[in-house]
Amino acid sequence: MGKIRYYSTNDASERADFKTALMRGLASNYGLYMLARADVPKIPREVVRGMSGMSYAEIAFEVLYPFLEGDIGERALRAILNDAYREEVIPTEIQRLTGRTYIMWLTHGPTYSFKDYAARFFGRMLDHFLEETGERRVVAVATSGDTGGAVADALHGLESVDTVVFFPQGSITERQRRQMTTLMGNVYAFEVNGDFDVCQAMAKRLLGDRRFARDCFGDADRFTSANSISLGRLLPQAVYPFFACSRIPADGEPLIASVPSGNFGDMMGTVLAREMGLPIGRVLCGVNENREFPEFLATGGYLVRPSVKSPSSAMIVSNPSNFARLVDFYGGHVFDRRDEAGKIIEEGVMDRMPDLEAMRRDFYSIAVSNPDHYQAIREVYERFGVIIEPHGAVGWRTLDTFLEGRHDRPAVIYETADPGKFPDDVEKAIGIVPAVPGRMAAQARLEERIYRVTEPPFRKGDGSLVLSDTQYEQAKGIIRGIFCSSN
Repeated sequence: MGKIRYYSTNDASERADFKTALMRGLASNYGLYMLARADVPKIPREVVRGMSGMSYAEIAFEVLYPFLEGDIGERALRAILNDAYREEVIPTEIQRLTGRTYIMWLTHGPTYSFKDYAARFFGRMLDHFLEETGERRVVAVATSGDTGGAVADALHGLESVDTVVFFPQGSITERQRRQMTTLMGNVYAFEVNGDFDVCQAMAKRLLGDRRFARDCFGDADRFTSANSISLGRLLPQAVYPFFACSRIPADGEPLIASVPSGNFGDMMGTVLAREMGLPIGRVLCGVNENREFPEFLATGGYLVRPSVKSPSSAMIVSNPSNFARLVDFYGGHVFDRRDEAGKIIEEGVMDRMPDLEAMRRDFYSIAVSNPDHYQAIREVYERFGVIIEPHGAVGWRTLDTFLEGRHDRPAVIYETADPGKFPDDVEKAIGIVPAVPGRMAAQARLEERIYRVTEPPFRKGDGSLVLSDTQYEQAKGIIRGIFCSSN
């Protein structure tokens, strides 16, 4: 198989290798880099069977090298993965919960979030390529909770990278915030007046603003992304289900993956893994009260509404970026319509429908209500003595509903954050305050550095929030003051 060429979901004529896609972050016309379904590499069955004796880093190499071959040598990639996924730094635990249902704890890394996995890969790959070329990049990232801390930690202290993180005011926990705001150095945390969708629009607009990058840095390509819009964040998320399959006895049956979903990165990674030949059955895509995806599967209509707050804060996403990749994968096209300045004027425009019947066969999705988050946490604790947090609660409820309470088929729930990151929610559910993870306890005593975008977002008639021009201009002014005063 030749070197894979990735294209823009908004312009199939654009082609880029992995290195170019990683360095750019966002594809042309605000599209996301994607690969054709026919180009997804296949992994031989004997290699998959042999993964039971491999470490996480070794499995990651088998999964990722076919996507990267020609961009990085085998020895260099092994070194990057062995460093990123050292067992003493980021151990991965598979725990049997009940029957044939297991929890995959992706929560033991430096920031106690599954996003450590993709962020550590992304940061090391970006640093590798920048060292080769002698360039610099400013990574712009939006977070609804855990992404910001994971990316900030992974990129903190890198010589060729600066990091700008946008987080929504009042929508993340103090512990999540401090994982970004206490690092200092090359990490700059921006509190934005708005919700995650406003933050995400801010990051995307900045990535597409080549004129500002050229004026500020003398380099139109200075900005790149570490959000799940980045190909460098997406691909390593295909490793999770391979690791789960390597550790969970399935006796020849396909594994059911229950993936709590916000921006759809984990879910899209699982889709790629299945296309690579991993024996995965239905992918369960549980969401919170931002129910656009299950309604789309049910009705065929995609309607983006104002985002709804939820205990599963990292999933407060009404217009998931990776939905564009998923729709593309099934032959359709969805995009955000923008004006000449790059401002979004209409979200979720679907001008070509995907194969909806195929999607209905491949996916199962429900929306878990806010009260049911707490009920699910209580249920798992009372029945099994295991403490989960709000995102894992969505995974449990979705799987338990799908299986109708009969856990007699091999299944895995992705648990994406340490319960100690959500002490108030866990205490509300079960009356127990979970232990504070060690590094987070230390960060509670450190000084914070916060840059604030105080200008208000634009509020549409339906109540949804949209990035305003005044917000964007204020953010650019702050960035100019940090980085560009000498230019």
